[in-house]
Amino acid sequence: MSIKHAETDHPIHELATRRWSPYVFADRPVAREDLTALFEAARWAASSFNEQPWSYLVATREEPEEYERLLSCLVEPNQAWAKAAPVLALGVVTHRFKRNDKPNRVATHDLGLAAGNLLLEATARELLVHQMAGILPDRARELYSIPSGSEAWTGLAIGHAGDPESADGGLGDRDRAPRTRKPLREFVFSGRWGQAAGL
Repeated sequence: MSIKHAETDHPIHELATRRWSPYVFADRPVAREDLTALFEAARWAASSFNEQPWSYLVATREEPEEYERLLSCLVEPNQAWAKAAPVLALGVVTHRFKRNDKPNRVATHDLGLAAGNLLLEATARELLVHQMAGILPDRARELYSIPSGSEAWTGLAIGHAGDPESADGGLGDRDRAPRTRKPLREFVFSGRWGQAAGL
């Protein structure tokens, strides 16, 4: 796996420092047991009232028609690079609690927690995942009969890192660029909004 280690300001777990989102994927399948493990990790994410308001639609290159169908649910700019990934998925969120049919205000948060588990499991298995907001939820609903109250929320491209030197259109430059993040003082506050916490 091509590794882009994060240059952290404070020590964190090595899995978090190795996780990144590539645009260039290798022409190499993902082993079935590894793919299953990613969704098993998502299964064990925390959620409000243990509701687990996430579902996934998955397609691999081994099933070309299914793969093309799922690929068509991404916006065209994302299709251009994601079509190289051996696995595509859609993260689907259910907006109401099954227990009482009330709105679940944190459903998308909980889908994010499931995604976080999936990403770390992928990293542990030398796989990479690129998540996307650029999807076509209405097309996904039509093609997959997603029920009312649930919605395709994110796309995922899953696979092994490719060679950035082989990429066209600036994608290789993106994969070679260093990882950057805002410093803690810009988003961890105490006392009042905008006042950096004394960590």
